[in-house]
Amino acid sequence: MSLPEPQAAAPEPEAIRRGRPRSEAAEQAIFDAVVGLLEDGVPLADLSIERIARTAGVGKATIYRRWPGKEELFVEVLRSVEPSDPVLPGTSIREDIVVLLEALRQRGLAKRSSALLHNVYAQMQLYPKLWNAYQRTVVDPRRNLGLEAVRRGMERGEIRDDLDVELVNDLFIGPLLLRTVIRPGSTLEPGLAEQVVDTVMEGLRPRT
Repeated sequence: MSLPEPQAAAPEPEAIRRGRPRSEAAEQAIFDAVVGLLEDGVPLADLSIERIARTAGVGKATIYRRWPGKEELFVEVLRSVEPSDPVLPGTSIREDIVVLLEALRQRGLAKRSSALLHNVYAQMQLYPKLWNAYQRTVVDPRRNLGLEAVRRGMERGEIRDDLDVELVNDLFIGPLLLRTVIRPGSTLEPGLAEQVVDTVMEGLRPRT
């Protein structure tokens, strides 16, 4: 009786899946294609899904499986090159807002040092659908971080609770937005977040 053929050894786990998974590799290729085209000076209006797919070496269906349109794709590309949203410690309103404002300061510095970000933001406001998608998926969640921090501060008695939450949040965020959006040449020096928070807090402490 002949002996059974020896079975091949099962591959090691590392050998089963080497390199980037295909879906992740395709997504990165798409991101790289969009960034590369923008860095080459291609206007947003000329960035069609077909052109992006051709540059990335993928089919248009590969893009549409991930994003319903180019507006959603552009927003996600922007999020990938921007600093990530901060995680607030939740220990006090001062600590929370300082962390939030420092993230805004760092984002402002990144925008100034990146020709890509500066160029895209300038163009993006010309396209209402894209601008609204960016506001809805990027700006609004960031703003909600501040609103939640203000509500916690009011509940803890750290600041007055007889004021409008939106107004209080604007008092904190306003100086950073002024220096990063309205007056982009203004200084964004280290310690600015603490200076703004401590100044605003003087007028927000509960009345005795």
